[in-house]
Amino acid sequence: MRVFVETERLQLREFTADDVDNLVDLDSDPDVMLFITGGLPTSREEIENEVLPAFLSYYDRFAGYGFWAVIEKSSGDFLGWIHFRPAGGHPQDEPELGYRLRKSSWGKGYAVEGSRALIARGFTDFGVRRVLAETMVVHTASRRVMEKAGLTVSRTFRQDWPHPIPGDEHGDVEYALTREDWERQEAG
Repeated sequence: MRVFVETERLQLREFTADDVDNLVDLDSDPDVMLFITGGLPTSREEIENEVLPAFLSYYDRFAGYGFWAVIEKSSGDFLGWIHFRPAGGHPQDEPELGYRLRKSSWGKGYAVEGSRALIARGFTDFGVRRVLAETMVVHTASRRVMEKAGLTVSRTFRQDWPHPIPGDEHGDVEYALTREDWERQEAG
């Protein structure tokens, strides 16, 4: 179990096969899953056979990219995950940022703290040129995390969701942060 990034309050580490229960618990909360599946849980079978193997496959295929388990340093508790991975349809130096945290950790700045650490690591150590993140227009909490992590709106668009979700008729929004803008933010 390798720690990839450490912040003041968090460790972001590689997932292991022992994280099945953590992921099942996370994806069983209807509030956590609201903007993903309309609140439907992810089955244990899907986590064991599809989700976790996909998470684990990133570490060997892409240096610096993957899904990272978010651990609260003071308690050792699993809080969720943050991903920093190649974005579909984009060059490898334009990774996508995403996160899913337990409801009990919402509003404490953990998603912002972990996101900022991964962004910094990407720009300083892995040649990232631009970071992207997407969410639904109506998902104000996720948008706030993106903004606090330094990203700004780059476009709005519509995508099909496999599950009807309240608000999906308003579309989606992409946020982005370039290396140059990040350097300005860090300097200023």
